[in-house]
Amino acid sequence: MNKEHKLVIAGDSAFAEIAYEYFTADSAFEPVAFSVEAAFLKRDSLFGLPVVPFEELEKFYDPATHCVYAAIVYTQLNRLRRRIMAAAKAKGYSLASYISSNAFVWKNVRMGEHCFIFEDNTVQPFVTIGDNVVLWSGNHIGHHSTIKDNVFISSHVVVSGYCGIGDNTFLGVNSTLANNVSIGADCWVGPSATIMQDAPADTLFKSPKAEVATAGARRFFRIRES
Repeated sequence: MNKEHKLVIAGDSAFAEIAYEYFTADSAFEPVAFSVEAAFLKRDSLFGLPVVPFEELEKFYDPATHCVYAAIVYTQLNRLRRRIMAAAKAKGYSLASYISSNAFVWKNVRMGEHCFIFEDNTVQPFVTIGDNVVLWSGNHIGHHSTIKDNVFISSHVVVSGYCGIGDNTFLGVNSTLANNVSIGADCWVGPSATIMQDAPADTLFKSPKAEVATAGARRFFRIRES
């Protein structure tokens, strides 16, 4: 595949390694470096590419000629990935997205920036996907559904038609949203949970029976907004 864009991957974790593989083999982006915040910089190279301090990234790689993807999972209900993405954008970098050539994304799907869609996802007509969304492998996103910003959907999740998923939310492996169900911002849906009715923001579903915990998701993960 023709490599049209130089890419810096923010992060050096397992997701960063996976992002490197996908961008290298199946995109128009050519990874040229990794970048980590100085406090977490533990090595100077990965896959033969340099790992540089994120705070000084623009000294090494010109924002006019390089893009950034923040390969960070759902830490702090996706807030860490959101923060690094925003910081890269503030430095002047364009944000990269990846859509697997083995994903099915219907032609009228609307998608924001800085998204990562793995293989075997089915995204049906009239779906809207916000900024900074990750769809890991093997999900079904039903028609007319809306996924807002900073969402992480793990694997083999079913989002039925006309559903809504609020900002910063996480959906665990094999979880299911029934038709016409909406869940608010900052929700955590545990593995195999089945959601049959609307849920407000800051809801923690922790069992296959979708039992609502007494503590909200923000409290459980000790999140304090600045």
